Amino acid sequence: MEIVWKNPANIIPYDQNPRLNDSAVAAVAASIREFGFQQPIVVDREWVIIAGHTRHKAALSLDLDRVPVVVAGDLTPDQIRAYRIADNKTGELADWDFEVLATEVAALTEAQFDGSLLGFSETDLSKLLGGEQEQEPISQEPIDKTGQRKSRKKPRDENATQPGDVWLLGEHRLHCGDASRHDNLEHLIEFLIAAEQIERHACVFERSASACDAIIHQWEKLTGRTAQRQNCNPPACRRRKPKRGMPRKGTKPMTTDN
Repeated sequence: MEIVWKNPANIIPYDQNPRLNDSAVAAVAASIREFGFQQPIVVDREWVIIAGHTRHKAALSLDLDRVPVVVAGDLTPDQIRAYRIADNKTGELADWDFEVLATEVAALTEAQFDGSLLGFSETDLSKLLGGEQEQEPISQEPIDKTGQRKSRKKPRDENATQPGDVWLLGEHRLHCGDASRHDNLEHLIEFLIAAEQIERHACVFERSASACDAIIHQWEKLTGRTAQRQNCNPPACRRRKPKRGMPRKGTKPMTTDN
């Protein structure tokens, strides 16, 4: 394996990288600052990253003028695509031996080593040193620059919808109730999107609460707006309050019995 040195500004991130790594950049940058760049970035013949997107972002944040790089010139395009996924996923398959981990962390603490460089939050380190790791699992959420856990923002609560709810999606209405002949989530989503694009109003019925949540998420993603609950059954209705009323008077609604 031959290692070459390359300016990170001349290394190209893969534009379809499925890994969301922004929350890990600060921790990786701190690790590189302390330990040096010990793990090369893997690229193809065109200098497009195969493995090491987070290290690349960290290098740019540190204004490094060169990083170690390995060119994987013997891999086929399909192997490269598969390796990008496998390199991230296989690292998630291992588990911690918390007893051994606690011993190692304790030794570093005694040596007054900066525990924030380990990638664990202060809360997790306290659990390890206090012997609480078996009672309450260590969080797998990313950490922020202060060493605290950073929660990933979810589009919506997947179980937010209750039977009988009516959601306002802009000028459209989504009813959660049994008024359909067949279940076809994809059709309902396409129906709402089509109505949105041609600026028509739609009234949709769906009997599955989870399907309603999926439809709402797709509409919010498409429009960048937030759905509002019009009426519902307590206590769920207390979580969101409606901001919009019924469709404007004089506008002919699009309807479906699905």
